Amino acid sequence: MIKLGTSVLTAGTKRLSRRRMLEIVRQAAQLHETGHRIVIVSSGAIAAGRETLNYPELDRSVPAKQMLSAVGQGRLIQMYTELFSFFDITVGQVLLTRGDLSNRTGYLNARDTLLTLLAHRIVPIINENDTIATEEIRVGDNDNLSALVANLVDADLLILLTDQLGLYSADPRTNPDAELIPVVEQIDDTVWARAGGTSTGLGTGGMITKLQAAQLAGRSGTVTVIASGALPDVLLDLAAGKRIGTTFLAPTTHRESHKRWLLSDKPQGDISVDAGAARKLRNNGASLLPVGVTGLSGDFERGTVVRILSPEGKALAVGLTNYASHEIRQIVGVKSAQIASILGYTYGEEVIHRNNLVLL
Repeated sequence: MIKLGTSVLTAGTKRLSRRRMLEIVRQAAQLHETGHRIVIVSSGAIAAGRETLNYPELDRSVPAKQMLSAVGQGRLIQMYTELFSFFDITVGQVLLTRGDLSNRTGYLNARDTLLTLLAHRIVPIINENDTIATEEIRVGDNDNLSALVANLVDADLLILLTDQLGLYSADPRTNPDAELIPVVEQIDDTVWARAGGTSTGLGTGGMITKLQAAQLAGRSGTVTVIASGALPDVLLDLAAGKRIGTTFLAPTTHRESHKRWLLSDKPQGDISVDAGAARKLRNNGASLLPVGVTGLSGDFERGTVVRILSPEGKALAVGLTNYASHEIRQIVGVKSAQIASILGYTYGEEVIHRNNLVLL
């Protein structure tokens, strides 16, 4: 998972640096070719819009920024498409807002889209949808957006590339004695006190938002690294395990984080299964397929937490449903291959995927 700030993409200038972007894409392509799953959260749409419009004199209103983003986003994704095509890699554009991720249906839809892109070896290029986002729904910066996306795809590592080498003991711009902090085990008040604001007028993030992102990502089990995007082979070195920048350790694992989330939510319905499905769930940690479902109770939407009941009525597990209750009622007991012909569409062959299921 790679987040690219505007200051990285512009290399300290007021326009997007094609050379810098090509260098980053080259490293990402090399990782992609060796089997790594790459997701990029990229800033730069507003900077690209300013460049395209020849740096117009504009006020700082939200509509003006949204206009620049509308102009620049197409240009930005075009550049990524061209650069990755040099390495025969296809990219896909995904625009998100907090509203897309704050409800379960939107969360699942975004997750399914990203995982499908990755399964087909397509590199997602993600940005906040500034053209329609309002103050109430916008994530506010791509640092925090990258942490939310890291949670979506269960990323092992979130790399925040910026114009700084990492987190320092003091502000290195004003204190010559400031020292780089290589590892942060816990983000406490002392760590927050060391963070300053943004040093450029091009981006919306600073060290504060990067700490927020590291904390958010860590809660879902993702390790975060803050490093300079100007360092040669920074992505390759980090992927190889080299200590660069500042590493923020995760206080939990993906599994434990997901388990706590599922167990803390009140189930909105019950799904009953036959003896064969119950045995597979207990012994193999398998997904729940429609062929093993015998009935259900309650009315719920896709992405709802429900209980799974054994033939004796005992609660076996809780899980996040891929289908709404009215859809499950139509596919009770059928084979997964029949879902599309019955519903006219499919969200996958599982009623509940094993990654979204916790045994009780």
